[in-house]
Amino acid sequence: MSDPRPAVRRIVTGHDDRGVATIVEDGPAPVVRTVAERPGYRVTELWATPASPADIDAPDRSALSRGVLPPEGGTVIRIIDFPPEPSDPEQRVRGMRATFGTLYPDAGREGGEARHPGMHRTDTVDYALVLSGEVTAVLDDTETVMRAGDVLIQRGTNHAWANRSGQSCRIAFVLIDGQRRASGAGGEGGDGG
Repeated sequence: MSDPRPAVRRIVTGHDDRGVATIVEDGPAPVVRTVAERPGYRVTELWATPASPADIDAPDRSALSRGVLPPEGGTVIRIIDFPPEPSDPEQRVRGMRATFGTLYPDAGREGGEARHPGMHRTDTVDYALVLSGEVTAVLDDTETVMRAGDVLIQRGTNHAWANRSGQSCRIAFVLIDGQRRASGAGGEGGDGG
């Protein structure tokens, strides 16, 4: 299956020697990862910051990233192209295992595979913005279809992405390093969080 999606263009701003705002980089994002067992699945790493607040003059760290997680205390932005899921369940499982074994060995795989073989959980707050296509966000006990323009705020929950649409889907993800409360429970608390 050939990749129908164009490369992601990354435009980076900065300042010249006189302090004038300018574009310092404009071209295809330099870090793109694929999984042979999952044709059409493409991860474009756009930028990573190692801390918050971020040093606005620091260089990009996305080439150093390995796995799904942002650097400790940092952030990452990436765009993922999800091909339609194969109808063969065994092929789907093989593709997911290869994805997590190759690209995301740091993702918590805490059961739930019966619901979907891509179930995983990270200690992050993620903003998932569907840019084009359609995808189903799968959680432990529910799921919802998302289309272009929809945004999911993922707060450390066990989840998976299922493309059942028959067409490729492109999603932008911003991951922010987070931490769990000592109780391990999610939800709102009396401290305003």
